[in-house]
Amino acid sequence: MSGGLFTNQLLRETGVEITDALNEGLRMLHAEAYRRLGHKIRPLPGASELLRWLADVGTPFAIATSGRMETASLSIAALGIGASSFPVITRDMVKYAKPDPDLFLAAADALGIEIANAVVVGDSIWDMLAAVRAKALGVGLLSGGYGREELRDAGAIRVYDDPADLLRHIDEVGGRR
Repeated sequence: MSGGLFTNQLLRETGVEITDALNEGLRMLHAEAYRRLGHKIRPLPGASELLRWLADVGTPFAIATSGRMETASLSIAALGIGASSFPVITRDMVKYAKPDPDLFLAAADALGIEIANAVVVGDSIWDMLAAVRAKALGVGLLSGGYGREELRDAGAIRVYDDPADLLRHIDEVGGRR
């Protein structure tokens, strides 16, 4: 979910108005805390292996995140796979973040593929809603705190425990081992 949607929810739930200045201050505090704790980031089980497998078999992939590059770069570095070999699309590169499809459309464009031929892997209902809106195939992961039914209701065609589980079942979403 984008920071803008999150602040809208805060306003609705708390009644506290989040001004542009307060919103920017909160974003900066979040980025500072994320950088300070970034050394503790660990990839999800199988995440690095899944991305390496995709690269080895020649399947183009990108990372598209609602995070800004200032924080996303830490998570990408933790994967240990060399971010220069694939496109990274972040919130600061598009007009709207998830659940709008902008991130995924920009990723498909960067890969030079039609979005209808893409598989979007995500762990939130916002990822699945954006995949559906982009007209991509959505595959859910249970690592984001959302349940199997929530991800399916939001549009996931399949749901796996984590990237390692997805890699074990890659043939179910069109991959070949």
